[in-house]
Amino acid sequence: MSEKKLISSVKEDYKAIIRQCFTNYLIKNGYRKTPERYAILDQIYAQKGHFDVESLHNFMKENYRVSRATIYNTLELLLDCNLIAKHQFSSSNTKYEKTFNNGHHHLICSNCGCVKEFSDESIKRIIQHKPLRGFEISHYSLYIYGLCAKCAKTMEKSSTAILNDK
Repeated sequence: MSEKKLISSVKEDYKAIIRQCFTNYLIKNGYRKTPERYAILDQIYAQKGHFDVESLHNFMKENYRVSRATIYNTLELLLDCNLIAKHQFSSSNTKYEKTFNNGHHHLICSNCGCVKEFSDESIKRIIQHKPLRGFEISHYSLYIYGLCAKCAKTMEKSSTAILNDK
């Protein structure tokens, strides 16, 4: 099997697992298995990185008849079954991201609000193997706040300019 076919096969298997997790959740909790819910799930898992409701709605309305209410309701279901996570990185709007097999951490600039993802296997191992009495981890998020390179450079220039004016 060629590398391309193998990657495509793995992606389809991955998609099937995610869809089955969602289907199991819907059945267990007595929710209807609608095509719109699965279209939203598929779109979320086709995206890279974080998304907000508005960007998801804009994409969905190009290809499907899906209301914002359906999107919000589906997001709540996906949050409840741990297939997505909800983030409030700054005072800006809420962001979401897929969580299934998606372990990473976030660097958040306190000045401009930009978010960068990074992954560190040693941090993952520590968290996954940390015994937490009476608590089973389903997923986690790690936020590290500071200044991005661009803001740090801008602040450094501002400080230098102030010092030179004195």
